[in-house]
Amino acid sequence: MNHLLLKKQLQEFLIEDIGTGDLSAALFEDETEISASIIAKENGIFAGSQVLTFGYELIDSNIKSKLYIKDGEYIERGMILAEIRGRRKSILTGERVLLNLMQRLSGIATVTSQAVSLANGRTRICDTRKTTPGLRMLEKYAVRCGGGYNHRFGLYDTVMLKDNHLAGFTSIQEAIDTAREKLGHTIKIEVETETEKQVLEAVSAGADIIMFDNCTPEEITQRLKHVPQGIVTEASGGITLESIDVYSRTGVQYISLGFLTHSNKALDISLNVKGAVKA
Repeated sequence: MNHLLLKKQLQEFLIEDIGTGDLSAALFEDETEISASIIAKENGIFAGSQVLTFGYELIDSNIKSKLYIKDGEYIERGMILAEIRGRRKSILTGERVLLNLMQRLSGIATVTSQAVSLANGRTRICDTRKTTPGLRMLEKYAVRCGGGYNHRFGLYDTVMLKDNHLAGFTSIQEAIDTAREKLGHTIKIEVETETEKQVLEAVSAGADIIMFDNCTPEEITQRLKHVPQGIVTEASGGITLESIDVYSRTGVQYISLGFLTHSNKALDISLNVKGAVKA
């Protein structure tokens, strides 16, 4: 994870919430130090340790955080994940933003872990670009915490020729040749296919990755016979937790799932103040 970008994003998120000052925390004019615990309210996979530590460092460098769990580890309801010590008003000011992020990331890691378990090592589970604007780095990190893999991070690191791109060319061959000429040999090219004919064309044109989009498991099994080993294969579109098992048995190398990041349930995590720290 890019720590410089993470700190910049956390600063922006905190500024959005704090504005010109935390009115509630301003009620505490003293410098009383308290201790607080971060507690899991549900079972799942944790992600977001750096959010907690970097976030509180930005608010108050005197806050001390002690984590008892690592990203990617299983947590159970009632488990103490971390303890925090510092000024009451500083801890309360950062509470909501940091919990929101940890809950979301842990939810992503948890559903990813479920998907990976269902694939049972037969295929790799990966994410998509269907992420929350501004949170892509963090959400894709959470996917890795859950045992998944990352698809491209943006429009800048891989060419994906979808139906709307292919509509601008006479053939898949022309589209790939144009991409190779303009972008050079270091950029991988993925072609989204919906028919057997498109798969054959993509193979002939020299695609690096072939996606079987909105295809049935039976269609994928049949079309994989046309794809040589040197080409990476991916299934996507309409695949759910309930259907991962059957798709993973087709022989496809990757299954990309938009729901890992665009519609997951946050994992319930809370902060409980324990009381003032004795001098």
